[in-house]
Amino acid sequence: MRLEKCYFCSSTIYPGHGITFVRNDSKVFRFCRSKCHKSFKMKRNPRKVRWTKAFRKAAGKEMVIDSTFEFEKRRNIPVRYDRDMMATTLKAMKRVQEIRQRRERVFYKNRMKGKREHERQQNIKTIKKNVELISGPTLKAKELLQKISEKETKTEMDLS
Repeated sequence: MRLEKCYFCSSTIYPGHGITFVRNDSKVFRFCRSKCHKSFKMKRNPRKVRWTKAFRKAAGKEMVIDSTFEFEKRRNIPVRYDRDMMATTLKAMKRVQEIRQRRERVFYKNRMKGKREHERQQNIKTIKKNVELISGPTLKAKELLQKISEKETKTEMDLS
């Protein structure tokens, strides 16, 4: 059983699924669904279509360079069956998957670092703008005192 990759969006195509398009020069294109096939026929660039994996990689939203991707490459060299080799291969595949997941989590965390600080600044800005909507009386009093002190400093600067 061979799992193919969609030519347009790079998702996996399971046996019996998808569309195969063969061009006049005998180049074979496999598509996971009609959406990908139609986009290909309309000559769309997968790197510019936001829902494709090519876009995510080009935009820096997914890992591009990692040594664990080497294990996913197709190898067409037949190997004689050996039970011990199969067991070690399966163990190695599980370990590689764990390593890849951990690296992807770290990549995501690093990508989202700036977002958290940006959201915090936006929240503070919204609170300062709409302080009258806050129901807590202590917070209201604190904000009002801060506004009054700011006004007093402004008037002192104007007088001097």
